[in-house]
Amino acid sequence: MHKFRAAVILSASALVLAGCSTTASAGGGDGDGLIRVTASTNVYGSLAEQIGGDRVEVTTIIDSAAQDPHSYEATARDRLAVADADLVIENGGGYDAFVDTLLDGSDAHVFTAAEFSHDYPGNAGHDDEATEEGHDHAEDEAHDHEGEEDHEGHDHIEGFNEHVWFDPHTMIHVVEGIADELSELDPDGAADFTAAADDIISDLEGAESELETIKADAAGAGIFMTEPLPGYIAAAAGLTDLTPEGFAEAVEEGTDVAPATLLEALDVIGSGDVRVLLTNAQTGGSETDKVEQAAQDAGIPVVAFSELLEDGSSYAEWMHDAIQSLADALNS
Repeated sequence: MHKFRAAVILSASALVLAGCSTTASAGGGDGDGLIRVTASTNVYGSLAEQIGGDRVEVTTIIDSAAQDPHSYEATARDRLAVADADLVIENGGGYDAFVDTLLDGSDAHVFTAAEFSHDYPGNAGHDDEATEEGHDHAEDEAHDHEGEEDHEGHDHIEGFNEHVWFDPHTMIHVVEGIADELSELDPDGAADFTAAADDIISDLEGAESELETIKADAAGAGIFMTEPLPGYIAAAAGLTDLTPEGFAEAVEEGTDVAPATLLEALDVIGSGDVRVLLTNAQTGGSETDKVEQAAQDAGIPVVAFSELLEDGSSYAEWMHDAIQSLADALNS
C-alpha cells in the first residue's frame, strides 16, 4: 500500500500568554504597542503571526494534536488569554465552541473564520470580483464582531463542514479579514499587514491552481473520507465522495458507526471505484481501522490529514504539502 501523510501531528510548543490589555486599540497592555491576539488553534495563530509580524503578540490555545478542538475544555489560563486579547480569532461553526465560553466580559474584537465560507448558512457569498482583481481588502461589517455581541449560535451546524481552513478560497477571504482587523486596531501598521496578507494570498492562489490541475487530470475520481476534514480539498479537486451517508459524521462525533453503514463502507472500498482513502490523523477507531485495512488490502493509497500545522511550517506550505500528497496518491 502507498500511504501518504498530508501533515505531521504537531508536538506541543509553549507560547507566552498575552499581556494585560483588554483594550481594542494598539498600544495597550504593558505599553509596548503590540496587538494582543489569541487564536483558538495554531492554524489561525500562525496566520496572525505572519500577517502581524513584530506588531503583534500571539497566544495559541490549541497547538497540540493531543487536544481535540471539538471537545476541548477551556482552562483558567485560556480565559486569561482571551480576557487580555485585543483580537480573538476562532474558527467557528461549532469547531471550537469552547472559545464562546471564554468571551463573556471580553472587549476583544472577535473574528470568526467559518463565516467567510460561501457554504456558511445564510451567507450570500463574498464579492469574487474583488478576489479576481487582487483581493481588495474591503470592509465587511458582517464579520466585525465586538466583544459585547451575542456569541451564541456557534454550536455544530448541521450539514455545514466547519473545517474551512482546508478551503483555500475561503482562507483567502480569511487572510484579508485578519489584515483588516489588525489594521483597524493599529492603523499605522495597515500597509505592513496588507503586504504580508498579499504574500499569503499569492501562495493560496497557487494552491487553488494546484487543485484545478488535479481537477483537470482526475475529475470525478472516487474517494472515501473517514471524516469530513478534507471535504473542501476533495470538492475543489473535483473528486467524487463515495463515503456512505453517516459514516464520516459518526467518526467525527465520536459515536459508533452503524453496523449496516460499516458493511456498506467495506463494500464501497472493495468495489474498485475508490482511488484514494482520505483520513484524519487525529481521529479514528475500530471502524476506521477496518476501512483502512480494507484499503490496504485493495492497494488503495491513503492520505492522512492533520487538523493542526506541522511544526515549523507556514499555513500556505502546509496546504501545498496536503494538496501534493493528494495529487501523488491519485497518480500512484
